[in-house]
Amino acid sequence: MTDEATITRNVLADQVHDYLLQGIFSGRFPPDSRIVETRVARELGTSQAPVREALRALEVLGVVDIEPFKGARVRSPSSTELIEAYAVRTALESLGARLGVPRMTDADLVEITELHDALQAAVATGDRHMLAERDAEFHARILAMSGNAMLARVWRSLEPVSRTYLTLLAPNADPTWTAGLHPPIVRALQARDATAVQVALARHFEDASRQLLSALRNLGAKD
Repeated sequence: MTDEATITRNVLADQVHDYLLQGIFSGRFPPDSRIVETRVARELGTSQAPVREALRALEVLGVVDIEPFKGARVRSPSSTELIEAYAVRTALESLGARLGVPRMTDADLVEITELHDALQAAVATGDRHMLAERDAEFHARILAMSGNAMLARVWRSLEPVSRTYLTLLAPNADPTWTAGLHPPIVRALQARDATAVQVALARHFEDASRQLLSALRNLGAKD
């Protein structure tokens, strides 16, 4: 295989990866559903090779399971996994705030405020998928201010597991409650108080974890 062919296949695999991940986040591929290589390849007009590579990458992220002779299936994460992911996200975002708030520019603050406004607007329109997207962008933007590429990379590796719960709970979730977790973070950022931002983030994830655990138990999710 030539270098050019390898690069082309890798680019295709990345595109298929993003396509499948967005499908999982949106609920088009719900937990426990199968992802059929041939079907995805046909939908995207590609061979099965980049689809297979994309699925392997998603397996590494913990989003799908691949079983011999059975193919790929979207994982339904346990409540323990999701709560542990939130605990790690709390630590990562707290570190991001400690590093990022002293570096925060007026433009950064405007962008974060706009993301928060967009998050609230998604609630007003009842667009749950858009709410999930804006929520992820809001937290990612706080991480980005840290200027620490490794920190952002580790955070991104956890995001698919964290966001899977939105797919699991979307029909039963209260978007107004979810959006209401964010104003204290914005107020602390506006005050440029790194410690207050860390406290607000910790409270955010404590409240979200309790709500998540309660909802998962009501749904009979596995531990």
